Amino acid sequence: MQKPKRSFWQIWNMNFGFLGIQFGWALQLANMSAIYEYLGASPDQIPILWLAAPLTGLLIQPLIGEASDRTWTRLGRRRPYFLAGALVSTTMLLLMPNAPSIWVAATLLWLLDASNNVSMEPFRAFVTDVLPEGQRTTGFAMQSIFIGLGSVVASLMPLILTHLLHPASTPDTHSIPVTVRYSFYLGALAFLAAVLWTVFTTPEYPPEDLAAFKAENAARPSIAGSLSEIRDAVRKMPAPMRRLAPVQLFTWLGLFCMWLYLSIAIAHNVFGADRPNTPLYNEAIVWAGICSAAYTAVCFVFSFALPSLAKGIGRTYTHSACLVCGALGLISVPFIHNKWYLLLSMVGVGIAWASTLSMPYAILASSLPSTRTGVYMGIFNFFIVIPEISMALLGGPVVTHLFHNNRILPVVAGGISMGIAAVLMQRVEDPQTLTLQDW
Repeated sequence: MQKPKRSFWQIWNMNFGFLGIQFGWALQLANMSAIYEYLGASPDQIPILWLAAPLTGLLIQPLIGEASDRTWTRLGRRRPYFLAGALVSTTMLLLMPNAPSIWVAATLLWLLDASNNVSMEPFRAFVTDVLPEGQRTTGFAMQSIFIGLGSVVASLMPLILTHLLHPASTPDTHSIPVTVRYSFYLGALAFLAAVLWTVFTTPEYPPEDLAAFKAENAARPSIAGSLSEIRDAVRKMPAPMRRLAPVQLFTWLGLFCMWLYLSIAIAHNVFGADRPNTPLYNEAIVWAGICSAAYTAVCFVFSFALPSLAKGIGRTYTHSACLVCGALGLISVPFIHNKWYLLLSMVGVGIAWASTLSMPYAILASSLPSTRTGVYMGIFNFFIVIPEISMALLGGPVVTHLFHNNRILPVVAGGISMGIAAVLMQRVEDPQTLTLQDW
């Protein structure tokens, strides 16, 4: 069917729910390791406690994507999943800062991550369902804008609340600070409100032959049919997706290297802090948080420029150039010994992050059959989760035995990995070339 072009504010409304979802992700990324430590976890336990998150994404996203492809209700196809995931996520965000033990917190994180995936995965397919071909780049760029904005605000929320509430210090090291608890409460409210905004402002298109659609899906056994559909979709993966897969693998491997090791690399390489729990080391970790906020802020701002840049030089060259910026940003870190210059490196990382959150999905959406958009978006998540699981399981031994515990080398390896992704991106043929009138 011919889909009408949407206005800027209609595209804004349909993606606004992503702001709430990102609040949930950013709060857990910024605070869960600290919550585990507040509850008594040792450093060697934390990687395993985090492993549930990527494993959940590996299983949940393709199943939810396939299920949403076969769904039609009065709320539509994708919106029931937005809403169901938001309701469970909101509950988990309210419970998390009151967890009484490590394993309760780990269980809540697993449920939070699963429900986040239930909400997030259909959003990628939602853009493809609702927008015409020429506006999909803008749609995915809008998601990057909300991801950047949500990450900055959620990551800084405890700091903001500290200045607003002036909480009294407590000698109980196993007590989760009041600022963290209130951050999760506000995040729960933001998550639900943002998703409700999208659910009630953006209708979906029904299947062209609704009766045939319902009859076909009613005849398929639920679990067996879903697994069969996923296997068949993997076998028949479109060529652009096959070529995007290694790009995603190397890109996200580079990102996970950065996320795991940048803060301690800054502490040792830039600040010269040799030991944790010293004033200089603590200052370095605070500055690493500022660097993280900086690149997510760049992501937010640069996302506004992505559609025009893609229109000018094409989506393939745009993503390659952005990945090169990220690679240079990470590779430059060993040569920096002034903390302020690190912010220049973070500009490159923020540019790459903005493009990573939008360009591959825009290119992918142009190559997918409309009846399988959800399941393929879920399968595409494999190429994010696999490097995350690999880093969780193998990153420690590699750093210990190959890098001899040098903290800066994993960051450099992340930059090299991102550079490889930039080269591999040139093998990807964009199925659709943007023109001036399309955007």
